[in-house]
Amino acid sequence: MTTRSHFLPTFWQRLALALGMAATLAGCATGARSTAGTAGANPRDPYEKFNRQMFAFNDAIDRVALKPAASAYKDVLPTFVQTGISNFFGNLSDLWSGANNLMQGKGAAGLSDLTRFSLNSTFGLAGLLDIGSEAGLPKHNEDFGQTLGAWGVASGPYLMLPLLGPSTVRDAAVIPVDFAADPWAYKQPVGWRNFGTAVRAVDQRAAVLDASNLMEEAALDRYEFIRDGFLQRRQSRITDNGEQKIRFRKETRQDNAPATGSIMAAYPDDPGASPEASTAAPVQSDARRIRAAYTDDPGPTDAAPVDNLPPAVLAVSSKPALK
Repeated sequence: MTTRSHFLPTFWQRLALALGMAATLAGCATGARSTAGTAGANPRDPYEKFNRQMFAFNDAIDRVALKPAASAYKDVLPTFVQTGISNFFGNLSDLWSGANNLMQGKGAAGLSDLTRFSLNSTFGLAGLLDIGSEAGLPKHNEDFGQTLGAWGVASGPYLMLPLLGPSTVRDAAVIPVDFAADPWAYKQPVGWRNFGTAVRAVDQRAAVLDASNLMEEAALDRYEFIRDGFLQRRQSRITDNGEQKIRFRKETRQDNAPATGSIMAAYPDDPGASPEASTAAPVQSDARRIRAAYTDDPGPTDAAPVDNLPPAVLAVSSKPALK
């Protein structure tokens, strides 16, 4: 346990480091903005000079360490082992996803996430098996940054974080909250915690290995490709198909007709019923209207004698009714 204080930081030390990092990055980005000016083509990326430097740093770390480790991980480990690792850490994230769904007012999704966690943690062998998906419970990926976005908090400018990758000012500021809500952050002993964190990072990188290789071949400017794709995907996840999840004020109706359904209010230029209409006779029955329409009709004649009816009609009428 002596090595813990000398070599591996505790969770609370990492949490304080993340808090300081978020505040420092905001200050650094502000300084970078003053040097970069307003020459950036994208208005959502005023810190482009700083972000490109961080992108180059992350890309170097990825090429030297993370990508080779992810490639070896994918080539060496059997597929079912990789799936089990991904399911295990994905099951832990369902707890925080469920809490964020509930905070966003999505009760059904939140209860679904909590039920997934219960099923996978028990019948799924601590999450190694994804029983929840087979039971028809979809997986969600929600964090506190998305919750703030659903509450109406603006994302702020795009921000590239060292090691953590693409983000925004809003999302970067709440990273410590997401860290604190991760159950794996409290795993003891700390050696297993750090080992699991490294395995999780490699597993997540291996999951996008093929997509990143394709992007490297196709994208002319990888920085812009990643930035634009991240912002678009992030916005779609926050707004749920373009509609804000939670609204703090009621919006007035803008329908063509008023919500009350008043016909008189819908037609203000109508002078209303004339005085003659108010003294008109009440609505006649259908029979009276028909008689008024056919004034030359002498009306029904006396019934013809039964003997004068055709034989076929007499034969039908003489048959007993079916019971």
